[in-house]
Amino acid sequence: MASDSIGRAVDAAAHGVDLIPVVALLGAAVIGVPLFKRLGLGSVLGYLAAGLLLGPSGLGLISDPESVLATAELGVVMFLFIIGLEMEPAKLWALRRQIFGLGAVQVVASGTVLTGVGMALGFTPVVAFIFGMGFVLTSTAIVMQVLGERGELSSTGGQRMVSILLLEDLAIVPLLAVVALLAPSTGEEVGLIGRMLAIAAPIGVVLLLIFVGQRIMNPFFALLASSKLREVMTAAALLVVLGAALLFQAVGLSMAMGAFLAGVLLSTSSFRRQLEADVEPFRGILLGLFFLAVGMSLDLSIVLNDWQVIALSVAAYMVAKALAIYVIARLLKSDHAEALERAVLMGQGGEFAFVLYTTAAAAGLIDGPTNAIFTATVIISMVLTPFFLIGMGRIMPKPQQSMEGVEAANGLAERILVIGFGRFGQIATQTLLGQGHRLSIIDNDTDMIRVAAQFGFKIYYGDGTRLDILHAAGAAQVDLVLICVDDKAAATRIAELFRDEFPMVKVMARAFDRVHAIELIKAGVEFQLRELFESAVVFGAQAIRELGASEDEITAVIEGVRDRDARRFQAQIMDDVSAIDAAKKLLLKNAAEQAREGGLDIDVNTVEDAVSKSTHPA
Repeated sequence: MASDSIGRAVDAAAHGVDLIPVVALLGAAVIGVPLFKRLGLGSVLGYLAAGLLLGPSGLGLISDPESVLATAELGVVMFLFIIGLEMEPAKLWALRRQIFGLGAVQVVASGTVLTGVGMALGFTPVVAFIFGMGFVLTSTAIVMQVLGERGELSSTGGQRMVSILLLEDLAIVPLLAVVALLAPSTGEEVGLIGRMLAIAAPIGVVLLLIFVGQRIMNPFFALLASSKLREVMTAAALLVVLGAALLFQAVGLSMAMGAFLAGVLLSTSSFRRQLEADVEPFRGILLGLFFLAVGMSLDLSIVLNDWQVIALSVAAYMVAKALAIYVIARLLKSDHAEALERAVLMGQGGEFAFVLYTTAAAAGLIDGPTNAIFTATVIISMVLTPFFLIGMGRIMPKPQQSMEGVEAANGLAERILVIGFGRFGQIATQTLLGQGHRLSIIDNDTDMIRVAAQFGFKIYYGDGTRLDILHAAGAAQVDLVLICVDDKAAATRIAELFRDEFPMVKVMARAFDRVHAIELIKAGVEFQLRELFESAVVFGAQAIRELGASEDEITAVIEGVRDRDARRFQAQIMDDVSAIDAAKKLLLKNAAEQAREGGLDIDVNTVEDAVSKSTHPA
């Protein structure tokens, strides 16, 4: 009886879901990726290394990486959908020159150069063209992931790279058509109607998606939102993304482009943020799975057998493509730093190369071993990109601020010195200027100094944390200094310098929070103000005013808030052992007062006795 039960359990397990690959993938991502990020190697490299470990060339826990890669490409699709949500039609139209200008120039020029490299390596012109044009198609996943982690997707340089990626995604369509034209004839003639349908179908799908996005999507989501079922909204978001991708794939277009267009059409929708929140978790998991699958797809046996060809191809194609990108960027007026970053970040092949090479192999233009070499070359280039980015970050000098139109602090002699002219400093100085006081103002942001000059402010360049700059700014002669910088460590350092070097000067400082305020007090500051305290108090006062409180009531409440905060602050400043009990009692008293204001009658002595018994048991 027992043996029969065990047998049935084993048989059920054998026909159930195999969780070993799933657990292995999740475990590799959870352990490997944070480890690589901690080591400064980046999340992409962590995913790639974990995939290589799990794949056929490693532990062999995943035997079919191609199937995983096919599913994981949905991560790239969802990533493009989210990018589309941030790209309103007007914004996309503003990028048209970058997409169809810069993007087209880079694709054509890089493709021509790489085709020449392939012919130099001994490939026939047709094979060299396929190899080169496939390598031109940069990895959207890697570039987007890196730009996203850096927060540079909306920067000028980031927008240019996104524009180029969009054009490259579009380029896969004519490239596949070229492969079909180059393929050996099978004897089947395609009629005029067939050719017209092949052209009309993609155009029709694009127009259909635009119509649905503009006319149907908002009412559709409004209807679903009325059901108040979150899971239905999530399912609808996935339906939109995957449905658009499927439509584009059915007519030979890029799935990612379909998702991107759907995102653009929904970027002005009132449900935009809801859609982004619903899709984001799936995007993150599937994009990570994509990088894992790329790592698994690297066949080390092929690399070892043809390592000379692959090594030469990787070096030649990455260097040639990076040089082409750099030259194009410089010719189109990008500075050296931006051009170099673009060349390194976009110097690898990408996921669409796999599509092009597989199609070419199926069409008989390249054989199986050649396809394997091409694929290995692209994968290795993707693996090497994070290393090149790390190297570039370590050897490239930090960008220097332009001093054009900026005067350094030297020989300043006003009686009031302001250090930092950001949002806080600009407001703080208005009262002084309104009273006719003359100020010496220094800041270390040259862009801000130039902008302030347009409004009539004379700001000098200087780093207030340097003693020589303080001397040049006249710190020894000033009566009052206002520290208005937005850097906690810098503010404390400046306060300490005045305490040690200019002890007769009155010092006022902007504090970041309560802990920072205590640091400033210990550094000798005579007056400090937490940057959000007063605004929060005024905000809260207006809230109770809106609820009907009288001005006398508001004044009393605000005075109570300020008084309790001041007493708590003084209690926190006490750092000797004898003051701890006093501080505790003061905090308890404040809490009791707040409770009484809220309508609760609490005896402070009772609370003190209870706390004393709990902290000092008999």
